[in-house]
Amino acid sequence: MPAPSWITPALTRVRSANPYVVDAALAALVLFAASLQWMFPDEGDDRLTWQGFLLGVGTAVPLVWRRRAPFPAACAVSVFTPAMAVYHAPPPDIAYGGMVVLYTLAALAPPWQRRFMLTGWLVGASMTMMHKENAQPFEYAFQLLSFVSAYGFGMLSRLQRAYTAALEDRARRLERERAADTARAVAQERARIARDMHDILAHAVSLMVVQAEAGPVVVRSDPERAEGAFDAIAGAGRDAMTQLRRILGVLKDEPVDGGSARLPQPGVAALAGLVRQVGDTTGLRVALRCAGEPRPLHRDTEVAVYRVVQEALTNTVKHAYASSAQVGLDWTEDELTLTVTDDGQGPTDTAGGGGRGGEPDGGEGGGGGGHGLIGIRERAAACGGTARTGPGRDGGFRVVVRLPVAAGRQAATG
Repeated sequence: MPAPSWITPALTRVRSANPYVVDAALAALVLFAASLQWMFPDEGDDRLTWQGFLLGVGTAVPLVWRRRAPFPAACAVSVFTPAMAVYHAPPPDIAYGGMVVLYTLAALAPPWQRRFMLTGWLVGASMTMMHKENAQPFEYAFQLLSFVSAYGFGMLSRLQRAYTAALEDRARRLERERAADTARAVAQERARIARDMHDILAHAVSLMVVQAEAGPVVVRSDPERAEGAFDAIAGAGRDAMTQLRRILGVLKDEPVDGGSARLPQPGVAALAGLVRQVGDTTGLRVALRCAGEPRPLHRDTEVAVYRVVQEALTNTVKHAYASSAQVGLDWTEDELTLTVTDDGQGPTDTAGGGGRGGEPDGGEGGGGGGHGLIGIRERAAACGGTARTGPGRDGGFRVVVRLPVAAGRQAATG
């Protein structure tokens, strides 16, 4: 049967009340219960004396301090209760104070105190019952069982509090771990967004700078070529704005382009368009080579492939002074090997891993490099792959990235 609706609020109010008030009320209740036998005496009972009443008070008043000083309070009750029983004015039929202190010690006291007190009360109850006239055997069992039961309820209360404390500690620990996980996720997402924005802006600005430098040279001699340069600048700017809107739309959690989906971001399928755009815009001869059977990739790996090629070609345009570049995709059953090479100027400091062209932002190098190469390595590591950069076999520069393929179509789609 469910408990009445008033019990839970009442217990909550009792637990939240002032401990001294609650324990004082409990002491008064124990004194009242102990006084019932002389308030309504049976025939042949001893009459109450003021000494007996004071001994009865001694079994109840120490309970006011049962939570602040459980062991001294228990010792006081343990002295007055057998004294009252021996004095016979009148002897207690039920040791209410003893049951309360045994419960309190079992719930609050260290092991040696509660075990010592339980043993003392069981032995003391057996000995004091011998001073009671016409004591029946069941009275021995009743007294001993009442003390053991009170002690057992106290142990249950201790276990319940320990269990509740463990649950609360676990909840706090989980909350801290959840906060730490959230902070890590936010940091990772910020790093990913920073890499995307760097790749998008660096690529678009590089293409626009190349065309802007070429436009004034041919504006009088070849107006059509100058017009194409300006069209390329505008196209690169529009493409950059579209991709930036996609990223900002993710941040704001709102649709872009009139409600169209923000995903997917460009992946392996968009590499042909990227290679064509770079070639048409800069005049760099870029070839795309694919070997092996294409395998499904996780969507994050798809984006990483596109951004790595974009960053590598941007570095080639900005720093290499190359005439041609090649993008290679070598598929195997377990991984994709992405290679971007050019025939331009190699690293200026191959021994020290210096950046190509000496520029810190996007410069190329075998071991160091700027933000662009760092971004390539971070993207590869985030997808469970590796990245290696350095001089090519026949000069120029080479970027080699190995990325794992998805276990199956389901893994590739999330």
